[in-house]
Amino acid sequence: MDSALVIGGTRFIGRHLVDDLLEHDYDVTLFTRGNSANPFADDDRVAHVEGDRTNDTALEAAATTVDPDAVFDCIAYHPKDVHAATTIFADCDAYVYVSSGAAYGREEIPKREGETPLYECTPEQATDDSFETYGNRKAEGDRAVFTAAEDGVRAMAVRPPIVYGPHDHTERLDWWIDRVNRFDRVVVPGDGTNLRHRVYVEDVASALRIVAERGAAGEAYNVGDRRLVTLEEMIDLIAECLETDVELVHAGPRELAAGDIELDEYPLYRTYPHVLSTAKLATLGWESTPLETAMDRSVADHLESDRDGSENGPKREAEERVLGILETL
Repeated sequence: MDSALVIGGTRFIGRHLVDDLLEHDYDVTLFTRGNSANPFADDDRVAHVEGDRTNDTALEAAATTVDPDAVFDCIAYHPKDVHAATTIFADCDAYVYVSSGAAYGREEIPKREGETPLYECTPEQATDDSFETYGNRKAEGDRAVFTAAEDGVRAMAVRPPIVYGPHDHTERLDWWIDRVNRFDRVVVPGDGTNLRHRVYVEDVASALRIVAERGAAGEAYNVGDRRLVTLEEMIDLIAECLETDVELVHAGPRELAAGDIELDEYPLYRTYPHVLSTAKLATLGWESTPLETAMDRSVADHLESDRDGSENGPKREAEERVLGILETL
């Protein structure tokens, strides 16, 4: 395969995917609405077709104009969009849908492709835009991929958990980096052993390309850091990258109540462990970036940006009340 169409490719996952494709000598075309700044605007290697991915006519025009070998669908949030894309790009060598680990509908450790059930999706959920139906809609998108494969389309899905790394507009990791960078004492929800699978964004990008090149039609592939760390270990990694020392102060529900804080207000916290098996993807030759390298790049990008994650997580004033209570115990 020599050419790729990236549907959405200017913000986070798509941006890194374009970089990865360019490194592997693909001719790349972006398909976006043009609402976000295009980091490749001055790069002659990247073409741009403007259009709304929810508009089938615009997608059909892009398919005719670009005639790509591989299509990467980074911004399909409703099942109808996946059904349309797999029809429009049916003759391409590969269609890869960015799904999510949130598509899994049962708590298992680890969650495995083809074994752990996916969420069901009602017609009402399929057209909803709320966070509560995100997993349902991604699961139904996966089923659209499976159906397309049965009809002869080389369609596949990639399921990442929480994605982190440079240019992360969600700023979930930025919240923690900012805390470690600015304060000597950092509140850790619970006992610090919370385990929520994460994945470095460059590894998602390479996974998408590798699945397009080597994956099997009708298959889904989990992608995640090959070595998992607890929330506390993640904070320690951040501190090492910042070359600083912090005191980690554990606080359970009773202590957090002093600041009117709930456990799940903390970014990247999840009460029950969320772990994806990545063995299937590894059989295709995919490898993940060492955690120390991934975090070092993420911290460096944070320091160069104006992101502080302040829209996420508890306010520091509330945490100070918690810390004050803990000092008296």
